[in-house]
Amino acid sequence: MVEPKRAGFVAILGAPNAGKSTLVNLIVGRKITIVSPKVQTTRARIRGVHIEGSSQIVLVDTPGIFAPKRTLDRAMVEAAWAGAGEADLTVILIDATRGLDDDAQRIIEGVREIGRKAIAVINKVDAVAREKLLPLAKALDDSGIVSDVFMISALKGEGVKDLVRHLAEHLPKSEWLYPEDQLSDITERFLAAEVVREKLFIQLGDELPYAATVETEQFKEQKDGSARIEATIVVQRESQKPIVLGKEGKRIKEIGQAARLELEDLLDRRVHLFLFVKVRKNWADDPARLRAMGLDLPRR
Repeated sequence: MVEPKRAGFVAILGAPNAGKSTLVNLIVGRKITIVSPKVQTTRARIRGVHIEGSSQIVLVDTPGIFAPKRTLDRAMVEAAWAGAGEADLTVILIDATRGLDDDAQRIIEGVREIGRKAIAVINKVDAVAREKLLPLAKALDDSGIVSDVFMISALKGEGVKDLVRHLAEHLPKSEWLYPEDQLSDITERFLAAEVVREKLFIQLGDELPYAATVETEQFKEQKDGSARIEATIVVQRESQKPIVLGKEGKRIKEIGQAARLELEDLLDRRVHLFLFVKVRKNWADDPARLRAMGLDLPRR
């Protein structure tokens, strides 16, 4: 008997740094969304596509949900909830090391308010004693909005196959939404900016606050098959520019080299990457900048 085709969107909700991007990249089998130890790395909704048997799972990696303060924060949180509202299935990713903290409770209440059921996925189980996991699973089950509970380690891949199989079986019957060989809906220009931003976050650690973004100014295919990419790192204040550049430009060279090597691997071609730094005050409140990042102005 031939299994019917299934397809649909699965929104991955979670607090910042719960492991959403790591999980999406693992399931897709390729890096499509950036990962760093810093929270609030993902800023816009990014879709990754995975085929499991006769089902096409479209994973929506959403920004982490937290208590927003700035315009950018509010836009990110609204993007996350919009992703949940449009999805066929909703996954709440819980960081086992943090348990049901304020951010997790906020997400549970938000799912309750929109009248949805969710699949709870407890991540980072390898970092927590087993006896602490069962009370956490029970608390999620008792919330009234959770249909199933899975325990995984996205970093090590433990338990993920069972989760993927469950998602595939519970999507609606449908023709596939994307071509069979498509892994994501992001453009190469967007990917280039995101990879540079990831390396920027990793290099700078806690030196630079969330006052930086990256924009791809040029993505040009060369006659020899290579790509010439010009990207601008945008900061909010003049005092932040030398932090990015480093002494005698050493830091930006290191950021550029790390980004170039990863982009060559992801794009499967030679890359000529040129980085620039600009100061643009209050860029995080600029509607044009938010739209360029795939975000809408918050409604409130």
